[in-house]
Amino acid sequence: MSDKSHVVFGDDLLKFPIESLAKTFTQGHINGDVLVDLSVSSFVHHLYSACEFFQHIIVLKASDRCIMELKRWLDTRTGAFDWGHATKLHGEIQGNSNQFQDTEGKVRSAIPHVMKCDLEKENMTDPIVLPPVDCIISAVLLDSICKDQDDYIRYLRNFSKLLKPGGHLMLIGALDMTYYTVGKDKIHAFPYDEDFARKALVGEGFVIDYCNVKKRTNVSDLIDYKSVIFIAAHKEK
Repeated sequence: MSDKSHVVFGDDLLKFPIESLAKTFTQGHINGDVLVDLSVSSFVHHLYSACEFFQHIIVLKASDRCIMELKRWLDTRTGAFDWGHATKLHGEIQGNSNQFQDTEGKVRSAIPHVMKCDLEKENMTDPIVLPPVDCIISAVLLDSICKDQDDYIRYLRNFSKLLKPGGHLMLIGALDMTYYTVGKDKIHAFPYDEDFARKALVGEGFVIDYCNVKKRTNVSDLIDYKSVIFIAAHKEK
């Protein structure tokens, strides 16, 4: 993802998730003490709305590189990724575009821990056992780490174990994606459609509260997804 204001995938991978999360959170029924973020890379833009409704955000990362990059941003160190374009967009959507520093400051204050996790373990934070949390956001992670449908369902099951009964899960994903590009390398992605995502969630005991799909608008051969999906669901009690 570029840190320039006019990114190729801005409408699909920045604006759409920010709008969807803002709309979902402002309805007022998703809030609590602790939210866990399980997302690809060192993204933070999907947490801008969350920090208004949760006291603490625990970020779990499997990659040391992602942890390093995120901590660099949290500590406002030289060379940290500049998320200013996303912060500005969030402000415009919320109608408070002048609250740039305030928004980023709230996110930083809400994140007490960036923890290493092992996504292959049933308890991914082993040896630490997290108390059940109120909400999980996962952005484009399952698309990147799953090899097939069984993987997707297995990871969803592990996500569910982190949640309280009645807890919420919000998924952001790229539909029908077979690859994405990192540098000169094409990386395999797990292709799935809306119907599969819905059935997988229901099969693991979730009730879908809201789902929206946005067709791809950009033109680029860096990635081949067809649509972006946002799903908000809750774990049955």
